[in-house]
Amino acid sequence: MGEELGPWSSDLDQWTQQYEAEQRAGEVATGEPWRRCYSPFPSQRLFHEAPERFKGFSGPVGSGKSRALAGEVIRLAYGNPGLPGVLAAPTYRMLEDVTRQAVMEALEEGNIPHVPRKWDILLTEPQSVIRLRSMDKPTRLVGSNLAWFAVDELTYCKEDAWKRLEARLRHPKAQALEGCAVWTPKGFDWVHGRFLSDSRVDGYSAIIAAPGENTALPPDFYDRLKASYDDKFYQQEVLGKYLSIFAGQAYYAFDRAYNLRAAQFDPRHPICWAMDFNVNPMASVLCQIIGGSVYVLEEIVLPNSNTPESCRVFRERVQRYLDILQGDHYGVVPLQLKVYGDAAGNQRKTSADRTDWKIVQDFLSKEPALQPMFLGGISNPTVKGRVNAMNALLCNAGGERRLVVDPSCRELTADLEQVAWKTDTAGNSISELDKSNPKRTHVSDALGYLVEKEFGLRATSGPRSEYLGV
Repeated sequence: MGEELGPWSSDLDQWTQQYEAEQRAGEVATGEPWRRCYSPFPSQRLFHEAPERFKGFSGPVGSGKSRALAGEVIRLAYGNPGLPGVLAAPTYRMLEDVTRQAVMEALEEGNIPHVPRKWDILLTEPQSVIRLRSMDKPTRLVGSNLAWFAVDELTYCKEDAWKRLEARLRHPKAQALEGCAVWTPKGFDWVHGRFLSDSRVDGYSAIIAAPGENTALPPDFYDRLKASYDDKFYQQEVLGKYLSIFAGQAYYAFDRAYNLRAAQFDPRHPICWAMDFNVNPMASVLCQIIGGSVYVLEEIVLPNSNTPESCRVFRERVQRYLDILQGDHYGVVPLQLKVYGDAAGNQRKTSADRTDWKIVQDFLSKEPALQPMFLGGISNPTVKGRVNAMNALLCNAGGERRLVVDPSCRELTADLEQVAWKTDTAGNSISELDKSNPKRTHVSDALGYLVEKEFGLRATSGPRSEYLGV
């Protein structure tokens, strides 16, 4: 970790000792305005004190990135009295609901006089203006010269947007020209290359926060996340490490020796039917969720098919489970059925007047032996979120395996072993699945809709995907 901290790594122990001394003495930070807002952790302090013109703060969930950014914004506004600066976020929604709110809270906690306005925040003491901008439309960032700028969750922004801000950092009266950002790691992307790699741009540096610095978090905060995150994602999101998450095999946590074994139907639990509405092949899986684990009983893969045919085959397959329920031992009818699948089926029409989901609903409404509950959403989860949720069930960071695939599911097994991330024209991995083989991805997609719906990652902090649109 010491090497990753860059030129300021030698100061970390010194600041850690000073911070701990302040905490023991119960001291309240005073002096500079940003110090009135909060008492920074060691890594946050290194970020504030770094002398580079372009600097970053990278860290895991719960490391105080938003608070560090707010403190730096206030420091820059006071350091450039009367001059404009920009506070930016990947999307306007995140800017309004998260990034702006963090700065407002810091201003209020520090008793710093300010006037919030629609498109900016005015600090009345130095008469400095904090302009609020979204990074999702880079051309709108062109404007007057800036004394400083600060960006939240930079890894979710386009490099072009950052470059446009960098080009505006040239106000002739600026006393402290600076561009800064905070982010959660997303592998070896352009942010890593610009701030942290061996070939990083001159005048750039970044501090990597260590997990566990934030003593305000619950004692079991990181341990609880181990159950929800697979090992690689846990290392990136929780430990703040830089990994090639989107390189090579998508479902890297799958292991035949542990995840591939006989899955037996348990009459005490509902059947889950998860569907992908691709035409060739049309794929779905029959599963059960028992004790926090998913058991894939069988797959239905139909080449050159359609939704009515998929419904017909499903009804044939499910009869064996109905026969068990109707036996003398159980006598339970109807069969409880949970239905998941591709939200695109709400728009796609197999027939002239009915969407795929309408076809499924009409079919099941005529089956008195089945009692369906539809759990599909109005929009699909992100590919990244779906794959991460699958990997977390295949093997989470604590070594638990909660996804069992019956050996009869040959196409699903092939998907779990062969589906890979797509690469761009330069050979760089991107967060899209490679669909060059028309047989691959569809069965695992179907299962992924169920897994993400029931076991999707719901982090309490870190990257706010609901604001990022990713």
